[in-house]
Amino acid sequence: MNYSGCRKEIQDILKEVKDIVNVCSDGKGISLAAEEWVENGYLITKNASEVVIKYHRKSDFCRALLMLCNKEGEDNWLHREKSSFDEFGVMLDFSRNAVMNLEKTKLFIRTVALMGYNFVGLYMEDTIEIPEEPYWGYMRGAMTASELKEIDEYAAIFDIEIRAYIQTLAHVNQITRYEEYQEIIDTNDILLAGEERTYQLIENLIKAVSENLNSRKINIGMDEAHMVGLGKYLDKHGYSDRFKIMEEHLNRVLAICRKYGLQVQMWSDMFFRLAYGGEYYVKEDTMAASLNIPPDVELVYWDYYSCDKERYDRMLKNHLKIADRVGFAGGAWKWTGFAPHNAYSLEIGKAAIEACKENGIKSVVITAWGDNGGEASSFSILPALYADAEFHYAGSFEPSKFKFLTGMTFDEFMQIESANLFSKDTTIHNNASKYLLYNDVFLGTFDTVIFEGISEFYQNAALQLEKLSTNKNYGYLFDTQSKLCTVLQHKADLGHRIKAFYDKGDRQQLSGIEEEEIPAILKALEEFYQAFEAQWEKENKPFGFEVQCIRIGGLQKRLEYVKRQLKAYVSGEKEKIEELEVERRAFHYYAEEDISKINYNLWREIVSPGDMG
Repeated sequence: MNYSGCRKEIQDILKEVKDIVNVCSDGKGISLAAEEWVENGYLITKNASEVVIKYHRKSDFCRALLMLCNKEGEDNWLHREKSSFDEFGVMLDFSRNAVMNLEKTKLFIRTVALMGYNFVGLYMEDTIEIPEEPYWGYMRGAMTASELKEIDEYAAIFDIEIRAYIQTLAHVNQITRYEEYQEIIDTNDILLAGEERTYQLIENLIKAVSENLNSRKINIGMDEAHMVGLGKYLDKHGYSDRFKIMEEHLNRVLAICRKYGLQVQMWSDMFFRLAYGGEYYVKEDTMAASLNIPPDVELVYWDYYSCDKERYDRMLKNHLKIADRVGFAGGAWKWTGFAPHNAYSLEIGKAAIEACKENGIKSVVITAWGDNGGEASSFSILPALYADAEFHYAGSFEPSKFKFLTGMTFDEFMQIESANLFSKDTTIHNNASKYLLYNDVFLGTFDTVIFEGISEFYQNAALQLEKLSTNKNYGYLFDTQSKLCTVLQHKADLGHRIKAFYDKGDRQQLSGIEEEEIPAILKALEEFYQAFEAQWEKENKPFGFEVQCIRIGGLQKRLEYVKRQLKAYVSGEKEKIEELEVERRAFHYYAEEDISKINYNLWREIVSPGDMG
């Protein structure tokens, strides 16, 4: 298609997506015309000589381009889609060690623009540089002023808004190590409300956001501050009504936001709990208390734990009772290990988006958290983000356009979560590939969830993933996953077998494990580490990867220790291995014992019952 007749702002978009959309500016080919219109969404009409795209927003135009790719070669057709929400975005987590680099952030923006998203949020607990606070985000890969401005300017090409998601009460855990901030920590990771230094810090943060991003919309967090007022605040002021503390603190933060001309969103859970007797996911419709929430605050109901549309519907209705302005935050699951949960994310996304449409919600964001180290790639959830955009625009799901974004079919890309696919039931999920990787082979915390045939399961998964690792765009993600599965092919049931052979006194089998299997695991683990390091370097700043070096390096050293202990036992140098003398008990962190349903994500608790400091 020839776009030489289009306005410059449209040409700028087309230049950025030319690798995906077959366009040119040399006067050859059928002509492309782009026209703004007042109707919601977009309309494409195509005949043998011309394509006309009428669009309401540039995000609609970008999504129309993806539809054009899917219809290439076809003439005499039209296609219309409407946007269901005024604001439809995705939030990247830049706070859990994996801060995406500029190149990949731009790629991410281009990709979600073609899906139809119109804003991208950056979750930055402390990962934004503040001139007045030199240790805020220090050695954490904090976004600099120039980086934020560059991202903001690039996103503007697609009319995508870059929004800051910050924290102004809880979740400031990374600064608590510095003595200068101790005076304004109430308890745990919660700022001390009512303290002037607290508001100086918050203003410095909001000022940095305001000066470096053009968006006048900001999310100020304030979620999960359950212990507010119960630490230094209690010592200084005695017990106070916690809603009053929250209300006064919110008003101080709002005053700062108003000073910088910012419109405020905040997570809803703290106020919702106050209104409904301490519960967040309530089953009843009766309010416990009436709240005075400022009219210029939008409460965001976050929920990514249910496939039940009725739950979302009920919760949205309950939110609308306490606030006039309500938004919704769903999730594309990438926060419980190295592999995502796209299939589950599709289930929850469809239910939630349908409920949002029916309740007139105008602002929706899909969160991509990175809990416990940011191990999974933000590109690993492209299927979930694509599907949510389909539910948003079309109300149904058509996978065929996905291949133009990635070079892979939707079904092929969905195999990225093969390391955890123990069930065909897409309403459940697990992160076995993480806890089985780090499960100690002498302590056996997770050994009782292992099933017969798990080695063959991972062998098959590794082979399937390896076939997809040649894709020029995202093959590296599948290479990492394939190598992870190869480690698990050898390691997943190793502790179980070691304990069984030890109890039988079968030194010959233990000798085979020591001489052959553990060296094979160490080799596979090194190959996985190299692939994961390459993936991280391709996508993220280097800061935070030191955590992965420590974790995987620690696993390597532990396996070397196990090898030495087995050798000493088999040779008769040691009479017993004390860890293996202990009678095994069933996995008991949760009552659940089904591997297909267990999500356990805390590395420090997976690796040892000991004190990790």
